[in-house]
Amino acid sequence: MIADKMKDLMANSSAIRAMFEEGKKMAEQYGAENVYDFSLGNPNVAPPEAVKEAIVEIAQTMDPIQLHGYMNNAGFESVRAAIAASLNKRFGTAFSENNILMTVGAAGGLNVILKTLVNPGDEVITFAPYFGEYANYVNNVNGVLVEAMTDRVTFQPDLDVLAKVITPRTRALIINNPNNPTGVVYPEETIEKLAALLEEKQRQLGTDIYLIADEPYRELVYDGAEVPYLTKYYKNTIVGYSYSKSLSLPGQRIGYLVIPDEAADGELIQQAASVANRVLGFVNAPSLQQLVVARCLGESTDVSYYDRNRKLLYKTLTDLGFSCIKPEGAFYLFVKSPVADEKEFCAHAKKYHLLLVPGSSFGGPGYVRLAYCVAYETIQRSIPAFEQLAKDYFGK
Repeated sequence: MIADKMKDLMANSSAIRAMFEEGKKMAEQYGAENVYDFSLGNPNVAPPEAVKEAIVEIAQTMDPIQLHGYMNNAGFESVRAAIAASLNKRFGTAFSENNILMTVGAAGGLNVILKTLVNPGDEVITFAPYFGEYANYVNNVNGVLVEAMTDRVTFQPDLDVLAKVITPRTRALIINNPNNPTGVVYPEETIEKLAALLEEKQRQLGTDIYLIADEPYRELVYDGAEVPYLTKYYKNTIVGYSYSKSLSLPGQRIGYLVIPDEAADGELIQQAASVANRVLGFVNAPSLQQLVVARCLGESTDVSYYDRNRKLLYKTLTDLGFSCIKPEGAFYLFVKSPVADEKEFCAHAKKYHLLLVPGSSFGGPGYVRLAYCVAYETIQRSIPAFEQLAKDYFGK
């Protein structure tokens, strides 16, 4: 018999993954070209050519024993040093290899740092709507996830709400910028006010509150939007990063944590996180992928591809009468459901082979998320389906 905790997790298994699987079945039944799957944030842009070249060169030239063997649990020193140097050049920071820990994607990194910091019963705050797996990650360490609702017009953090939910049990705040599922970017002014609030709460409570920056979408921004680098605003910041989106490598599971020296107990956290990497079963990030990303630090995916999709889908839906904030980053639209029960709306959309994810999966009931990292032609073909959906609700 499986563990009771797993029974709960299975009962609440990711709605996104479930819909993704349903989409595959529908594609077999109706033909892939007739199913419009906006459920999963799976990049439809190929990795830069430099990624393939790096894989081939490393595999052909490197000693296979070294390439495929163990290394320090934190990762190859040379890779960590290269990433630190790249960050320093881009953001004016002063990191060394000791501040970088290679992880099995951003999800692995978040689990590592939560394992490192959170005791049972500790509270971890996140702004809602949020990436639904945060609840599972916090649950993994027997912590308590606390939702801080954002402004329902702008989806920007409401710092008055945040101030009210911080308690002596608050251990960390997870901030996802650009945000999944809304696509909003938190600007520098917001980050400065957020940092000031956390500093004040630390003084009042006599505790350390860590700001965990989850940044897999950092490079996916539009219209000149800029994403502040949070270690420059708040010393107790830890950054989690993934190459899943920036290099279109979601299946390779490669990323890193940045743990600054100036964070409270920074050196101790660096050591503990390296141990957490091992005891969680990761041991170390995949060796080949570490070496590949180190050679591709100046590369990026084609953001213009997503931008074209963003513009077409946003214009299509808003012209049809749907309400949606225009995203500045990531590759999601967060659309207001025309009925109170967004799950009912999602179920009705399937009538037209449209797969949308209920906002309640993200702590944002009343909305649905669309991932527009699909083929441009998929969006074009989906327009008649959206027109039929709009006619059902708006009569046009």
